[in-house]
Amino acid sequence: MNYYSTNGKAPKATLQEAVVKGLAPDKGLYMPEQIHMLPDSFFKKIGTLSLQEISFEVANAFFGDDIEKETLKAIVYDTMNFEIPLVPLTDSIYSLELFHGPTLAFKDVGARFMARLLGYFIRKQGQSDVNVLVATSGDTGSAVANGFLGVEGIHVYVLYPKGLVSEIQEKQFTTLGQNITAIEIDGTFDDCQRLVKSAFMDEALNQKMNLTSANSINVARFLPQSFYYFHAYAQLVRAGKADNMVVCVPSGNFGNITAGLFGKKMGLPIKRFIASNNRNDIFHQYLQSGIYSPRPSVATLANAMDVGDPSNFVRVLDLYEHSHDAICKDISGYTYTDEQITYTLQSVFQSYGYVCDPHGACGIQGLLDGLKKGETGVFLETAHPAKFKEKVDRILGQSVDIPAKLDYFMQGTKQSVSMSTQYDDFAAFLMRK
Repeated sequence: MNYYSTNGKAPKATLQEAVVKGLAPDKGLYMPEQIHMLPDSFFKKIGTLSLQEISFEVANAFFGDDIEKETLKAIVYDTMNFEIPLVPLTDSIYSLELFHGPTLAFKDVGARFMARLLGYFIRKQGQSDVNVLVATSGDTGSAVANGFLGVEGIHVYVLYPKGLVSEIQEKQFTTLGQNITAIEIDGTFDDCQRLVKSAFMDEALNQKMNLTSANSINVARFLPQSFYYFHAYAQLVRAGKADNMVVCVPSGNFGNITAGLFGKKMGLPIKRFIASNNRNDIFHQYLQSGIYSPRPSVATLANAMDVGDPSNFVRVLDLYEHSHDAICKDISGYTYTDEQITYTLQSVFQSYGYVCDPHGACGIQGLLDGLKKGETGVFLETAHPAKFKEKVDRILGQSVDIPAKLDYFMQGTKQSVSMSTQYDDFAAFLMRK
């Protein structure tokens, strides 16, 4: 299968080219030329399949034309070697817990898959010294850094906004060393994302360095995130609750919900989606007005969603042929202030005995506000609440236990490079490498 740019001004690319390049030469994002519908037979048996079996069937529909089946199966099975349980809070509301991977966040799925696929393509091309650039507002950095840690021939540069990620998130990618370099930008996530995009457009830098991206702009990062939507449906099938499935996605850069929309286009019977925003409500305003007006992000309790210009919005537009009406038929939206997020964290704990992280709180509140009679709602619990321990402890008035995986990172020593938001400073730093 070939991949085209959302800007329509770049040559079509193979999967290998799209994954290795990350961003198209015309600054667009790559999209597959076709979306294969999965057969009815798959959905009839999905309730009997494991997470790994489901993930391979979906991956094969995406990538099967371009990778040997056994190689793809090995990549998928190695990536998806942890649980993603669906936990009932009520008869009609379920939490899809995406925090049981190595870094306790949903980004583990896409980051681990991409690391393995990129490593495969690099070995196939006989390349070495590939440089991965990734901007993070929280969990992407840790998932990508740990996914690529120690991979021969690949160096990862993680750009993150100073003081705007939690201490635990920061420790997960600043304490690793080896082939991981953390760069602390004196700005916002949008500044980090701008620096990464500018690097890909810098001809002199690209002549010197072999660059690729591990953000959700890369097709190998966001497409695998569709796996767990199918897995959630399978678990509802087993529970006899799969009819009228609605999914609420805490949304920042929109890679996660875009993967779910791809799943729906492949035949997954999700009735509709709810996109839940914090105060960075650019997409919510688009749903209301049909006008997309990016603006500088503001810091919130749900920091991984602090994005003022979501990269994957162009993929949503492309998927729906720029039809505002078509997008609104499949997606509704809500937006929440820090005060509302705080209230939801407290009320969910008091009512259900369930501890959300701030992003999951946006997700469940979207269901509480938007679920209709006869529908079954699933919200994505995107990270373990201990990753936001200081915030959650203060709000709930009690201490959230730190899992052993996180405690290990907390013992490490921070290693980072401080940098301004000026692109010339970033380019000069990379040029010296």
